[in-house]
This record gives sequence, C-alpha cells and structure tokens, in this order.
Amino acid sequence: MVEPPWDLLLTGAFVITGTLGVWTLVVGPDRTGPRGRSRLDAYAVLHVNHAAMSAAMIAMIWVIAWGVAVWAQVALFALLAVALLPALRRAGDRARRADLVGHLALNAAMIWMLAAMPVLMAGTHATSVEGHAGHGGAAAPTPAGHAPGWAVAVNAVFIAVCVAGLFWWLLRATAVRRHRLPAAAHGLMAAGMGAMLVLMPA
Repeated sequence: MVEPPWDLLLTGAFVITGTLGVWTLVVGPDRTGPRGRSRLDAYAVLHVNHAAMSAAMIAMIWVIAWGVAVWAQVALFALLAVALLPALRRAGDRARRADLVGHLALNAAMIWMLAAMPVLMAGTHATSVEGHAGHGGAAAPTPAGHAPGWAVAVNAVFIAVCVAGLFWWLLRATAVRRHRLPAAAHGLMAAGMGAMLVLMPA
C-alpha cells in the first residue's frame, strides 16, 4: 500500500511509538486510592490505545484489509475513544485537556483512514482478497480513477489535525520534562499518521 522508502520509514516510526506506548504503560505510575485508580485507568487506556494504533498503522502499511477486518478496527478505536471521554471530563488543567482532545482527534483520524481507504485509494484497484493484499501477496494494481473531491477535502482536514497534534506534543516535550518521552512518542505518532494520510490518495 505504501511505496518505498516510506514503507520502511513509517514502519520504523510506528515500531518506536508502539514500543514506547507499551514501555510507558508497563513502567507507569503506581497510584493508590479511588482517585489514583481512576487516573491509572485513564493512563492505561491512553497507552493501550497508543500501542494498538501503532500496530494497526504497521499492518496498514503492508496489508490492505477489507470488510470485517476494517470494521473491527473501526469499532476498536471508537470504543477506545469513548473510554477516554471520562478522563476528558475529569481533566484538571487545560494542558491535560488539550492532550486528551489530541488523542481523541487522532482516533478520529484513524477511523477516517480505515473507513475511507477504498475511496482515497480510488486511483488503484486491488484484485486480491482480504489478507493477501499488500507487499508480496497482491496482484498488480490497475488505474481506476481518482479520489473524489469531498474525500480529499476531509482528508486534508485530518492532515491538518495531525500537524497540529505534532506541534502540540513537540511543545509539551520541550516544556514539561516529566512528559518528554510520552509527548515525543505522541508527536511521532501524529507525524506518521499525517504522512500516511498524505500518501494514501497519491
């Protein structure tokens, strides 16, 4: 689905973000008490979401999924977004609230990417079945037109969202030392997703 050298570059980026998501989750804060447990639950959902998104992006680079595989991922990221909403209501400061809004926006971008893939990739037509598309298992694509203007416009909005997320988390990484590593990982995720959205209708 993604041509060289972007396939390897983006795979490397998402391996890094996924690894950091799992590592941050494993070594996360140990909070006790009802309020601490609720914060820890939100922390866990956030980084599970981050790791799952990294894995899904890697799969998307190498395999074109259709049907049930796509809609199962859409459902997963929608559920994870819903699971983050209580943390958004409890957020005690603007920076934390902006962080959570950023994650929800990336989930929306991920859902868009999954659902709109056939429309955005209207310039090619894969004849292989689900699970056999992508590098090493796909039939050669044939021209089939261009993505419609409305899809390109919506895609551009999500690209802008990813760029905004990148700059926000770079700012967080430089401004708050204890959030430096997670913020850098989130910024890399936003950059990688934005790049994927740019490449898909190309």
